[in-house]
Amino acid sequence: MTETWRFIAFEKHDPAYNMALDEALLNWHSEGKIPPTIRFYGWNPPTLSIGYFQQLEKEIDMEAVRRHQLGFVRRPTGGRGVLHEHELTYSVIVSEAHPDMPQTVTEAYRVISEGLLEGFKKLGLDAYFAVPKTADETAALKNPRSSVCFDAPSWYELVVEGRKVAGSAQTRQKGVILQHGSILLDIEEDKLFDLFRYPSERVRERLQKQFAKKAVAINALRETPVTLEEASKAFHYGFEKGLGIKLAPYTLTREEDAYVAQLAKTRYATAEWNERR
Repeated sequence: MTETWRFIAFEKHDPAYNMALDEALLNWHSEGKIPPTIRFYGWNPPTLSIGYFQQLEKEIDMEAVRRHQLGFVRRPTGGRGVLHEHELTYSVIVSEAHPDMPQTVTEAYRVISEGLLEGFKKLGLDAYFAVPKTADETAALKNPRSSVCFDAPSWYELVVEGRKVAGSAQTRQKGVILQHGSILLDIEEDKLFDLFRYPSERVRERLQKQFAKKAVAINALRETPVTLEEASKAFHYGFEKGLGIKLAPYTLTREEDAYVAQLAKTRYATAEWNERR
């Protein structure tokens, strides 16, 4: 019998609320209050998110973030900086003990990313998993050259024509896996690279040129652009097919929404959280 997971349809929220809702879903699932859940969302305003371990002052140009009128938030997951603007963001919340979830982080990435793979295929793209082939490529994943997330694919992230099309990050807390990530519809490269610090302008130019060879958005690969609605339908189908599940729509109760808003206010909207490193 096909397992039913909960599905929260695409909505745009501010950055603190988005991260608070992902954490709340993790908490509720760990407490047995909700089944495994998949969520699609967007960002209002467009936002720079950074990984849990990134060093704000060393890596991020906050003046540029303000100049571009962007939101800013630190994620509870690892990884590097992501500009959330022209994209579909997803999150998956599922128990580590789920029978279909491998114990290792990389293998769990592979299982969850089957949903992304099927979504890209639904959009007519020949996507495949990134798997490093040499010791040098494996070492490069551990020591990224820039603070930009889409600079290089990690294990089992999605690649089309040799370039990364989706970036994901994962954390495990309270016996629960939280994986969330960005599915790029378009990229504004100049804006993205404005947001980070570099030793020199020459280094920025070199990294930006390399980035164009390593990352690509869906609409650069298709003759007809994909709308957010089309992307949502494709990846809804993709997760159902890739994970062998049925998704049942769900809307938060007033009490759940109030819990998320409070968590956003007391954690993800605070300087203490966002500037902690």
